[in-house]
Amino acid sequence: MKRKLFLAVDLGTSFIKAGIYDLNSTCLAVWSEAVKDERPAPGFFLQHGEDLYRAAVHCIARCVAAIAENADQIEAMAFTGQMAGAIGVDEHWEDVTTWSCSLDSRYVPYANEQRSRLEREFYEISGTNAPVMCAKYAWFKDAFPKKHCRIAKYVMLNGYMIGRLSGNSVADATIDNSLIAWTGMADVQRGIWSETMIRELKIDPVHLPKIVNCNTVCGYLGEKQAALLGLRAGIPLVAGAGDKVSGCVGSNILNYGDKIFEAASYGAISILVPEVHLDTELRGYDVIGAANKSDYYEHKYIQGSGVTIDWFINTFAKDHDLTFAQAIAEMEKQAIALPPGSENMMAIGLLGGSAIPFNGALRGCFMGHTWNHTKGHFYHSLLESFGYELALTLRSFNKNYPHLKGGPIKMIGGGAKSAVWGQILADITGDEFHVLSRKDSALWGCALLAASGVGAISDIRGKAAEYVLTEKVFHPNEHNLARYAPYIDLYKNACDAVSDLCAQIHMKTKTEEGNHESKG
Repeated sequence: MKRKLFLAVDLGTSFIKAGIYDLNSTCLAVWSEAVKDERPAPGFFLQHGEDLYRAAVHCIARCVAAIAENADQIEAMAFTGQMAGAIGVDEHWEDVTTWSCSLDSRYVPYANEQRSRLEREFYEISGTNAPVMCAKYAWFKDAFPKKHCRIAKYVMLNGYMIGRLSGNSVADATIDNSLIAWTGMADVQRGIWSETMIRELKIDPVHLPKIVNCNTVCGYLGEKQAALLGLRAGIPLVAGAGDKVSGCVGSNILNYGDKIFEAASYGAISILVPEVHLDTELRGYDVIGAANKSDYYEHKYIQGSGVTIDWFINTFAKDHDLTFAQAIAEMEKQAIALPPGSENMMAIGLLGGSAIPFNGALRGCFMGHTWNHTKGHFYHSLLESFGYELALTLRSFNKNYPHLKGGPIKMIGGGAKSAVWGQILADITGDEFHVLSRKDSALWGCALLAASGVGAISDIRGKAAEYVLTEKVFHPNEHNLARYAPYIDLYKNACDAVSDLCAQIHMKTKTEEGNHESKG
């Protein structure tokens, strides 16, 4: 019997990756390629659509070449990747703007203005603390009015790649339901563009793509494009999902109450729920659409957690004669012996502020350290700070979903390798953390969505469950759990206090800069 294969494409910020899978979760071929970016000045982060497209084509073609004799067995292709940003294209799919992800911060003044007017509406309608596409739309319209007039659609990368590979009319551009929350323009619970948000944000709805479910076939591989890839024309192109949602699919976070923590550059927890219960008091999580259009993920980014660890190691722990791996191993060795509370020291590890709830004024801080504290204490206190963030999120979730509280938390990402971090998380939250053996959850989840889109599998939950294995479990230490309990509120109070101080410092700096400019 002919084997069915599925091609998944991950459109990341730094790398584009493609993989070919069978329905036994075997990856037959994989290829990744770094993507170019330009940073000509602070706040600029530019990526050209054509460069991204060429990188994706090259990755796909290399994978196809690796299984050339079986390439005719590829049944469908789907896409995953970045979940916030926008690219404006004309009626021929030529990029008028560059791909502007959340790292391109020129839009921030527009985001701040929109939040000041519509903070409640963003959260209650779009389910988000951090709208991106709508602010980029407003910024681009004002900054480049002539170019804006040439734009037919603003799309995400998934929709852009489907449009380029299919040759579809730009009028048929799509965006899947996992991506709509962070646009700031959608009604996330109804899965439609919100008339209220569109009106308040002065958006022309003609610029918005059609919203589809994650497993929707959105087009078919064109003849010219097929020739570039070494594939047959007509292969279905399935919408796929944002990388967080594809990762949830690949990790089998598909039953209500299932939870996963991704210990990565931007740590994040996602929890599957059947209905939306907003945290209107603290706005402690965002709501994003799940692979099943009637479900949702309550989601929180712990802003820059992995990035912060990298910064700390490279800045303070990595001597000239140590590799990064050796430096972090030394920090782990020092930290593992330390007690809860890092011997009266506390850190705030949100060096770039908080995304959920949004607090752009907040910055990092170390408190309580004395001459007796070592690098290991600083490292340990940073890991604890991310645990407190997670505990606050779970507190909010458990309040709003008491019937779904409890159960283990799956753990993936580079930080899952740390014996210290996983144990700290278990001890602070009181939950078991199950480290998954699968390292390609997003790509495999994307392949499952491709298979679901063409009817090759009818039960995506059952298929995902077959191929998820746990390699390690962190059990909470009851003694440490009791010791950590008071620190969670202490951490929250510290964040509030530091945020106020940082705001005052920022205002003073702006005043001094203004005075200097007026004198000049």
